[in-house]
Order: sequence, then C-alpha cells, then structure tokens
Amino acid sequence: MQLSLRSLVATTAVAGLAMASTLTLGAPASHAAACSGYVGLTFDDGPSANHTPALLNALKQNGLRATMFNEGQYAAAYPAQVRAEANAGMWIGNHSYTHPHLVQQSQAQIDSEISRTQQAIAAAGGGTPKLFRPPYGETNTTVRAVAAKYGLTQIVWDVDSQDWNGASTDAIVRAVSRLTNGQIILMHEWPANTLAAVPGIARTLAAKGLCAGMISPQTGRAVAPTA
Repeated sequence: MQLSLRSLVATTAVAGLAMASTLTLGAPASHAAACSGYVGLTFDDGPSANHTPALLNALKQNGLRATMFNEGQYAAAYPAQVRAEANAGMWIGNHSYTHPHLVQQSQAQIDSEISRTQQAIAAAGGGTPKLFRPPYGETNTTVRAVAAKYGLTQIVWDVDSQDWNGASTDAIVRAVSRLTNGQIILMHEWPANTLAAVPGIARTLAAKGLCAGMISPQTGRAVAPTA
C-alpha cells in the first residue's frame, strides 16, 4: 500500500528516534564491553615536586588511573602532591617511610616504617592506605604481620617493567602488553622513559580490551574501580 507523504515523514521520524534512543542507551554498555579485564598500573617512590605533576597529567590525558605507592618521607615533604594524586583519581598505597630492606630490620623498625607512612599519607590528605608494597618486593612473615596489623594488604607484582633498570620506553610498553586480567605491573614515577611510555601503555591496553583498574584489598588483584 502506498504511504502518503505525511505518513512517510512520520514513520521516518519515529524510526530515527528509535535508533537514536538505542544508540544513547547502548553507549554505557558498549563502554563496559570494551573492558574485557582490568590490570593494575603501579608507580613507586613518589611523590615529588618534579615528577608527580607530569605523571599525573600524562595519566589523566590518556584516561588511565593507577596506584601510587608513596614513601612516607616524601608524602610528608610534598603533601600537595599527595593531594594532587588523590584529586586525580589515583589510589595511594604505603611503600614504607625510607625504603629500607625491611627483611633486615627488627619488628619495631618495620612497625615504625609502616605506621609513620600511614600517618604521613593520611595527614597529607591521601586517605588511609589499604595497600602496602614492601621495598624491593622483599618480605617475610614479620613484614606481613606488621602490615596486617595496620589493615594493609601486601601487594608485589606480576610483571616488572624494569624501568628502574634503564628499560627503554618501548620495552616498558612491551612489558605492559604481557599483562593479563587481574595482573599488576611494577613501574616508578621518576624514570623519564616511564613518563614517555604512558600514551603507548594506554594504546596497548585498549588494543587488548583491558582497562586500568584498582587493586582489591580483599584479593590483591586488579578489579573494576568502585570509586
């Protein structure tokens, strides 16, 4: 049956509205579908007045969030940078106060390193950390027990970017490409090559359908952000 011009226009308009509605409603689902898994990007040894602002800017520009494992001595010295990390949507973890070899220290010394860092980060406006990364990844039963005393989950890593050892920008990006769902990579905030790698990290994760997630205090694995 032949439609009148008015009916044809009306039908086309309804179809267009239906299509627009479908696209609008489907946008969040499509975004969620783009994340087939989550990985934990971590940066140790901050904060600092020189490196933290540039790293936070690069992460924000590339739509990435990360866990910043701060040393207490630097959190105390640069409280504004701790607040900047929190305001940028990063998660802040405890990386001891002076970065010693904790396995060579007494329980009292370990307690001091961890407790003072908790206090320094909280006083700077970074909240009370729930995650703890032992310096050099060195740990033992005493270190774990003291961390647990302060409600901290110990986090090491699955992939070492080797940025601390002079890894090139390309090598850092390749290290990120090895990550699978739930895994965590070790990086540091001070190497220039790490800062330069951030755009490549974002592209690599997107190509694999992975998103930068938070590290769960319950499981110690990377998961979808809850806040």
